[in-house]
Amino acid sequence: MTKKKYLINLVGPTAIGKTAMGIKLANHYNTEIISADSRQFFKEMKIGTAVPSDEELAAAPHHFIQHISVEDDYSVGDFEKEALAKIEELFQTKDVVIMLGGSGLYVKSVIEGLDYFPEVDPQIRKDLNEILEKEGLEKLQEELKGSDPEYYAKADIENPHRIIRALEICRGTGKPYSSFLNRDKESRTFESISIGLTADREIIYDRINRRVDLMMEEGLEKEAERLFEKRHLNALNTVGYKELFSYINGQIGLEEAVSEIKKNTRRFAKRQLTWFRKDKSIKWFDYKTPASEIADYLDKEINY
Repeated sequence: MTKKKYLINLVGPTAIGKTAMGIKLANHYNTEIISADSRQFFKEMKIGTAVPSDEELAAAPHHFIQHISVEDDYSVGDFEKEALAKIEELFQTKDVVIMLGGSGLYVKSVIEGLDYFPEVDPQIRKDLNEILEKEGLEKLQEELKGSDPEYYAKADIENPHRIIRALEICRGTGKPYSSFLNRDKESRTFESISIGLTADREIIYDRINRRVDLMMEEGLEKEAERLFEKRHLNALNTVGYKELFSYINGQIGLEEAVSEIKKNTRRFAKRQLTWFRKDKSIKWFDYKTPASEIADYLDKEINY
């Protein structure tokens, strides 16, 4: 009988301590880490996405960290395919693999599979990004409300990536984005166990504020300056960069830019928690829970 393989999926809001906990769990199971944080994929975006330090990367093997460029077209579908291939490869020698997730859709793609959509003309996305830049998110929200009220009612309408993705399907196919959702998906060869780290809102917000201050000390402003000419790229429509681009453009002062980064990161963390709390299979732990206690819980779940 083939031994069952397990993907342990560790989720939670940004700055909660997933990296440190993931490394401890990876060491406990003598295994490797799949990163499902879509902001950490890009090699040019190190400081502003809180990529694990060299010491952390050396403490446990990580995959899908800074493996592509902001210039590359890379979708959640690409990640699903590549992550599943890497997980299957690791399962040749490991019984357990750890996945660290901050990006809910990317996590979902690996555990459950994605809904598949027809190919559409890439020009549609360019046109939508242009509307976003010139007329703002509200214009796109209005279009989505008219084109697909069902998806609009449940979507994260503050997330421009999601809005643009839905609208390019609506425009490109003439059908609502929601009509392509929840079709049958391929089954997985492994079992997933999801755990989450959380804390009181004030603690999460304080950790975010301190992390942003640290990023600024580490040179986030210079990193944004280096990327300024590429600010039109989808990957750079990201908290931490877009606010500094406004500062570099002379639209706001530096102090205001830093304040906006903190505010927008707090909003992002709130959206992450809203997404993950919909998943009733996640077992939540306080962020201060010792790794040994979480490992004990997991050992029982997987008969390790």
